[in-house]
Parts: sequence; C-alpha cells; structure tokens
Amino acid sequence: MNFVSKNHNTLLLILFFILIGCKLQEPTKSHGILFLENRSNQLVVKKDNKNDVIKLFGSPHSKSFNNDDEWIYIERVLTKGSFHKLGQNVIKSNNVLVLSFNKYGIINQKKFLDQSDLNKLSFSKDITDNDLSKRSFVESFLSSIKSKMYSNR
Repeated sequence: MNFVSKNHNTLLLILFFILIGCKLQEPTKSHGILFLENRSNQLVVKKDNKNDVIKLFGSPHSKSFNNDDEWIYIERVLTKGSFHKLGQNVIKSNNVLVLSFNKYGIINQKKFLDQSDLNKLSFSKDITDNDLSKRSFVESFLSSIKSKMYSNR
C-alpha cells in the first residue's frame, strides 16, 4: 500500500513539473515596434519633433524614397494557427505608422494603417520591362547559330 502511494505521489509530482513548463499564452513572433498603436497615440501633431519620435520609437525602419522627412515604422505579430491551419503562422496584427515632418522637424502629419487599411490599398497592374536581362545582339546571334548546329544531331 505504501509503495502505491509513493508511485502515485511521484507521478503527480512529474505531472506537476510538466504542466509548469507549459505556457498558457499563445506563441507569438514579433517584428518591428511592439504596441505601435499605443505609442503613436502619445505623439501630438504640430507639437512633437524628430527627437521626441526617436526617443519613443528609435530610428525609423525606412524613409520615403523621394522625401527624407517621411518616416515609416512597422509592427508585425505572427502567431500559430489553430488546429485546422496545422500550426502555420497566421498574422495577428500588421500595422504601419507613417510620420511626415516639416522643414523644422515638427510632425506635420501622422497616418496609422492597420491590417484592414493595408488590405484596401491598390497596386498598379503595370509591368516594368527589364532591359538588363535582355540578351545582346551578339549573344542572341551566337545562341541561334548554336541551336541550328545542334538541331541535326
């Protein structure tokens, strides 16, 4: 009888330590600035400057192509999908903050885009021709001669 209670206690103890190791929170992978929306609410347009933004967010992830006074911050949080997704990563939140500054470094405009706003963005259907990948005249001429030579084999 004493032996059964010892096994029972050790089994409960092992089960207890296994359950302690389990997390009750869902596993997430984050990229960028965490809690971007909460932090962006702390910024005041026409009052805060670039130094205040750097203190709150750090350096910008990217700047606009044509304008160095437009900073972009990104937040992306992935989590594991449910059972029918077979554990694949699913986007939990995907937020972008675009800050525009005037010539004095004061915030001129603040745009916060969440996942639903990003889904509404439209992209151009135009295709850009790549002249660099086209073969030169000599290369195309030699390849046609080579194909004619080896076609009789």
